[in-house]
Amino acid sequence: MHYTTEHITTDFLIIGGGVAGLRAAVELARNGEVMVVTKDAPSESSSEYAQGGVAVALSDEDEISIHFDDTIKAGDGLCLRKAVGTLVEEGPTRIRELILWGAEFDKEGTKLAFTREAAHSKRRILHAQGDSTGREIMRTLVDKVRTSGGVSKIDFAFTRDLIIREGRCVGAVVCQQSLKKVLIVSARAVLLATGGAGQLYERTTNPAVATGDGMAMAFRAGAQLVDMEFVQFHPTALFRKGAPQFLLSEAMRGEGGMLKNVNGIRFMDRYHPARELAPRDVVTRAIHSEMIATGSDHVSLDMTHLNADYITNRFPRIYRTCRDLGIDISSEPIPVSPAAHYIMGGVKTDLWGTTNVPGLFAAGETACTGVHGANRLASNSLLEGLVYGERAGLAAARYARKHFNRQRPLLSAEAVMKGHAAENASGVREIRASLKKLMWEKVGIVRNRKELNVALKQLREWERLMKRQGHDRAVFELRNMITAAALITRSALTREGSVGGHFRSDFPGKGKNWRKRTVLQK
Repeated sequence: MHYTTEHITTDFLIIGGGVAGLRAAVELARNGEVMVVTKDAPSESSSEYAQGGVAVALSDEDEISIHFDDTIKAGDGLCLRKAVGTLVEEGPTRIRELILWGAEFDKEGTKLAFTREAAHSKRRILHAQGDSTGREIMRTLVDKVRTSGGVSKIDFAFTRDLIIREGRCVGAVVCQQSLKKVLIVSARAVLLATGGAGQLYERTTNPAVATGDGMAMAFRAGAQLVDMEFVQFHPTALFRKGAPQFLLSEAMRGEGGMLKNVNGIRFMDRYHPARELAPRDVVTRAIHSEMIATGSDHVSLDMTHLNADYITNRFPRIYRTCRDLGIDISSEPIPVSPAAHYIMGGVKTDLWGTTNVPGLFAAGETACTGVHGANRLASNSLLEGLVYGERAGLAAARYARKHFNRQRPLLSAEAVMKGHAAENASGVREIRASLKKLMWEKVGIVRNRKELNVALKQLREWERLMKRQGHDRAVFELRNMITAAALITRSALTREGSVGGHFRSDFPGKGKNWRKRTVLQK
């Protein structure tokens, strides 16, 4: 397949178009030309699918200090207190700003309506159209970016790798497969906002684009990655053969939903005093235990004791989706089981999105500021994207002012084109499916040294194999998945203890030096 190359220069390159990337774009548009690159349709991001809401201390009964304490507690002792402080203190300003820009959150009369989710001690979850909060925030940010001017977007473009020259990130190589074109993009600063890595697992709530691309690219570029062992599995994803693994919001349990095993017995009181409102990692492992004990592949989320009209109005999107799949959530229990949902680790940044590679910044789920510790508090992720997206934008602008030259990266067309003649590599789909199964079974909810070593050995074999493959999106994506999976597995082997979302059956206690963070660098 013949590809052409094109050199492009811009002031700021943002890779990823979710909440964090778009909030950064708003900031950077005030400081120069901005290019936002997404590998699929603009609407394909975890931000767009976020149902439950955004956590913020804005209600009359709430305080910033209480939100801080809840976040620290959920993080199981590994949150960085300064990062959490920044999140909860700046969060209200970012939300008020969104409302000023036109975001329409649900209200009770003239006041904002708040709900409660697991591990929150107050009702502080703002939502929009019941269960379409992410979509509403994205709509608002897209409109704001559009009216800001100076922002261009390239969709359906896969970022192959970052360009590093003399230790600095000076751009990226972007492939437009449908146009048979490779863009060599030069930028004064590059910001990664590529989202998470849920697609590494057989069961996940994440969209198909969440393949750990930013983490893998950053690692190859010499960036530090941290806390990669901490993967959060959402307790309640729809379980129905042949149906999508649709997320059933935490807010459903916040509004009174009960978890029951296949024998119809409510079981959470045996695992935690907060029952269904226990931290996510506790609820997930409880469901996992019940499934093993009953020999079943699912449990049930029961909402039938609640008012039917209330359920349909509060969770319209979930109600419609389940109804289309033959389940009436107002009159019958919903079959659920855990699914990979969020990674607490990522590219190591400071409180301004700065990485150890000059010129490279990161925000959102791709990044790790330490705000989530070992276990993310529900609905803190959208807030994190807003708060740290804005901060990363400010920091990238400051960096660019100091390094104002816009030069083409020293990268030849020949170097970029190498390997592009190959068509879609044979066996890519098979390896991808096998990887997802391997990660689910060996590096999933419950882990141990033996199975982690088996996984790592297989991942290394695939890593060697992929070096000899072609260079289309499917291959790049799989290469990134293998890299990200190996990072998670290596980190999980290193942490010989159980903290938050990381549980080792061979080390059920926290272990020695459990506060030490796991840092990986090429």
